[in-house]
Amino acid sequence: MGAQFLLYLIMLFLSLSNLSSHATIENQSHFFTLMKQSLSGKSLSSWDVAIAGERPYCNYTGIGCNDEGYIVEIDVSRWSLSGHFPANVCHYLPQLRILRLGHNNLHGNFPAGINNCSLLEDLNMTYSSLTGTLPDFSPMKSLKRLDLSYNLFTGDFPMSITNLTNLEWLNFNENGGFNLWQLPEEITRLTKLKTMILSTCMVHGRIPASIGNMTSLVDLELCGNFLVGRIPPELGKLKNLRQLELYYNQLVGEIPEELGNLTQLIDVDMSVNLLVGKIPESLCKLPSLRVLQLYNNSLTGEIPSIIGNSSTLKILSLYDNFLTGKVPTNLGESSDLTALDLSENHLSGDFPPNICKGGKLLYFLVLDNLFTGRLPATYGKCKSLLRFRVSSNFLEGPIPEDLLGLPHASIIDLGFNRFSGAIAKTIGNGKNLSELFIQHNMISGVLPPEISQASNLVKIDLSNNLLRGAIPPEIGNLRKLNLLLLQDNKFSSSIPKTLSSLKSLNVLDLSNNLLTGSIPESICELLPNSINFSNNRLSGPVPLSLIKGGLVESLSGNPGLCVSIYLNTSDSDFPVCPQIYSRKRLNCIWVIGASGIVVIIGAVLFLKRWLRKETEILEQDEILVWSSSHVQNFHKINFDQREIVEALVDKNIVGHGGSGTVYKIELSNGKTVAVKKLWSRKVKDSASEEQLFLDKELKTEVETLGSIRHMNIVKLYCYFSSSHSNLLVYEYMPNGNLWDALHRGRDRDFLDWPTRHRIALGVAQGLAYLHHDLSPHIIHRDIKSTNILLSADYQPKVADFGVAKVLQARGGKDSTTTVIAGTYGYIAPEYAYSSKATVKCDVYSFGVVLMELITGKKPVEPEFGESKNIIYWVSCKVETKEGAMEVLDKRLVGLFMEEMIQVLRIAIRCTCRVPALRPTMNEVVQLLIEADPYRFDSCKSSNKETSDVVKS
Repeated sequence: MGAQFLLYLIMLFLSLSNLSSHATIENQSHFFTLMKQSLSGKSLSSWDVAIAGERPYCNYTGIGCNDEGYIVEIDVSRWSLSGHFPANVCHYLPQLRILRLGHNNLHGNFPAGINNCSLLEDLNMTYSSLTGTLPDFSPMKSLKRLDLSYNLFTGDFPMSITNLTNLEWLNFNENGGFNLWQLPEEITRLTKLKTMILSTCMVHGRIPASIGNMTSLVDLELCGNFLVGRIPPELGKLKNLRQLELYYNQLVGEIPEELGNLTQLIDVDMSVNLLVGKIPESLCKLPSLRVLQLYNNSLTGEIPSIIGNSSTLKILSLYDNFLTGKVPTNLGESSDLTALDLSENHLSGDFPPNICKGGKLLYFLVLDNLFTGRLPATYGKCKSLLRFRVSSNFLEGPIPEDLLGLPHASIIDLGFNRFSGAIAKTIGNGKNLSELFIQHNMISGVLPPEISQASNLVKIDLSNNLLRGAIPPEIGNLRKLNLLLLQDNKFSSSIPKTLSSLKSLNVLDLSNNLLTGSIPESICELLPNSINFSNNRLSGPVPLSLIKGGLVESLSGNPGLCVSIYLNTSDSDFPVCPQIYSRKRLNCIWVIGASGIVVIIGAVLFLKRWLRKETEILEQDEILVWSSSHVQNFHKINFDQREIVEALVDKNIVGHGGSGTVYKIELSNGKTVAVKKLWSRKVKDSASEEQLFLDKELKTEVETLGSIRHMNIVKLYCYFSSSHSNLLVYEYMPNGNLWDALHRGRDRDFLDWPTRHRIALGVAQGLAYLHHDLSPHIIHRDIKSTNILLSADYQPKVADFGVAKVLQARGGKDSTTTVIAGTYGYIAPEYAYSSKATVKCDVYSFGVVLMELITGKKPVEPEFGESKNIIYWVSCKVETKEGAMEVLDKRLVGLFMEEMIQVLRIAIRCTCRVPALRPTMNEVVQLLIEADPYRFDSCKSSNKETSDVVKS
């Protein structure tokens, strides 16, 4: 009887096991059905849930099972999935150990139920576009790796992670939507933690000294936060630490000597803080140190000489401190140094002679110091160099012969020193050279024709030297040249006609030389923004277009120049050309005699007709004088200004702005232009404050916009005026402005996402040009959708520079205090209360424009609530269950959702309340390129080793 009962129990157990196994198979199969129902993506097509057989899902791509047939791994990262991840995953997959969903477009909040997966060891959801608040992670006792970086989480930081005592990897990088929070003492309970990345996630307060007890740490990154106080010396107990990133905080005090105990340390970055004192010698003799970045602090003292003995150092970046003394003589002799930036300090003495002995040096940047002596001849052998900048020092002697011809160098900057000798012919070997600056030195000899072989040159500044002889005509072969400054030298001979081949030339200055001969008519075809031929020995007639272009002042100091008698010369001191005057006088006598005969013969018959005709001619001449005597051209134009004046009639009005009326004028040559007629000067007394402001605003817009050459900046053709009016003539943009296209457009004018992305990218490229490519840089200060004009093919162009501000502070500082300018809804918060305009203010305003493009909403709408704007509305929406998807323009639903979420992430970064955490416009351009709606892989890639250290 007992045996039969035992047999019964065994059979019952087997039956229940089979039942349980069958249930598990059904649950796991059902989960994949849910996945295919809630997510979309091409890669899911390989999961055929209809295939017969036991546990077919174990053979699916990205799925792993154990020997019992339980699913233990799901890895669908970078599958371009879109949609909601199913809730309660571990209800269906109870044995799940690994879940990797990164680099997908998951809608909504953190998926419900994942935090109940008690056996889960690896959870990776980086770049998943998730939003909202995070749950309690305490049940996930087995978790070893947690990566939730690059998402849009908000609310309180999940302190429950301190209960996950098995954690080895923790990454919350780039989650700037959290409320401010402090690192708790309980974080030290994570004794197994090897990687802790809490960058740009709103950490404030002090770094707890107890972190020194987390001795398993290999990688500690707390950068881009609001940390204050001193760096705790207890960090010196982290004996396994290889990477320490504390940059972009507000840390004070000295760098602890105890960091020299971290013998495994490879990468140290404590830049952009408030650190003082000396660089610890103990830090510089670490045996494995590759990267040391301490730039933008207030460090003093000398660079420890021991660092010259390093055999591992690759990057040393100490710029913008108060360091003194000499650079270690043996720096670079024992290691493959890649980048050295010591700029903006008080360093002196000679340069280390063997800095590029390793053959890997890319960046040598030491500008704005007190260095003396000669450039070592060995520097001419640094074949790997990309940028070489030593300007604003006290260097002397000749330039090493091969230096200017380095094959890969794009920027060579030797300006503001005491260099002497000649420019070597080897400059022709600089095939990659883009910018050459040797201004304010004592360079002599001739400018070698071989410079024309450096065919990628865009900028040349050789001003304030002792160069003599002819300007080589071969320079006309530099077809990419944008800037040519040769003023204050001893150039003689004539101006080469070949300069007219430089179609990209924007600035040309040949003033204060010994140039002779006439001004070539062909040069006038260029008419660059800035031209200066003053104080030479030029002679002969001044080309008509230079007079009409308002460039008379740029010709002063040339006694031999003269003008035609037919020109209005009231604004210049040039005499009438004698030979022209004599010829004209004879012609005039002949004409007068002939006219007298005609008048005598037909006086009565033609008197009335003649008087009427003469009146018409006088009226036309009045228009011509009005339009030509006060004209400033910025581009070559092929229309008659009279047409502009005659077309200023009501039927051509297309709009009224804050400063005047805008006309659309179709010219006889088939070209259409836009003309802004500013308020009449007679409206107010010319000395009134309002009028002075208008004149200043006009001057700002004319000078700023006229100097710019960029496909995404609206083109200002010319400016001309009379005593009662000012006119600005622009290229006409047939599709109006972005505001109208987004908020007033008809269905047939609807902008799809690829078009909106192209507009965003174009505007970003225009602003990047203003912020990074001009010198001095320009802050627009009024970026908004009404100031973004659209061409026939919807190419965007930034317009209205009436409140632009040029950055003229020394050292390229990016701010200036001024009166408040801008438009409500677009103004950065710090600008509103500090009146300090920075490039980051433009970044903020651009972020608002991005949100307009993404949402289709205006910056301020009643639905946002009283005193609330689009930024507040978006931040609230992304906290809801529906997530970021709800803010997207409903007219674009179902199209390019992943790419739109990517751009939304960019917009949120651009509108961060903390200016330091906003990206630069160069970075924004790169991010938008990576979010191209037609790009297969839009994942972000970066090269930290060079991007962190290199200054443009």
